[in-house]
Amino acid sequence: MKKLLLSAGILASLMATSPVSAQSLLDYVGQCVPFARAASGIQIYGDAWTWWEKAEGHYQRGDVPRVGAVVVFARTQRLPLGHVAVISRVVDDRVVMVTHANWSRVGGERGHAEQDVTLTDTSPDNDWSSVRVWYRDMGGLGSTTYPVSGFIYGTPATRSAPRARPARELTSRDPDYVGALLDVYR
Repeated sequence: MKKLLLSAGILASLMATSPVSAQSLLDYVGQCVPFARAASGIQIYGDAWTWWEKAEGHYQRGDVPRVGAVVVFARTQRLPLGHVAVISRVVDDRVVMVTHANWSRVGGERGHAEQDVTLTDTSPDNDWSSVRVWYRDMGGLGSTTYPVSGFIYGTPATRSAPRARPARELTSRDPDYVGALLDVYR
């Protein structure tokens, strides 16, 4: 599998928020919040479910997935702290790929980063208010539907707010999804 190399700035940001000794964003092991902050460049702190409200007035928000945006999962009984993930590809109007940490078990443990994980819109109005997520342990989409607050974009809500700088590795890759998959196995 290809590795995404971190720029010095992204690595420094990730290391400042959690103990990381990785040379690659995908080597990260830890919580979803520091990973999403480093991968997206969106500088929000606190539990994942709080990101939606904390973004108000700082970053633009919406209900349309875009590469580099952070999708915010609402707090539920199964996700008491919520979850955040970075959109790494838009496949079509109901399917995107996310890169995130601390979802599936990898090697029997949680916390690992996963690249290009399928996220499917299950909302009846196609507004991304509920989703299902690929779960590695099942080898398919999980059976749970999760409520989503929306997407936080790296674009400042005001002129004085700084623009988020997403990890170049997540946003500058070949947009040809099938070609990118083939490259992994070459």
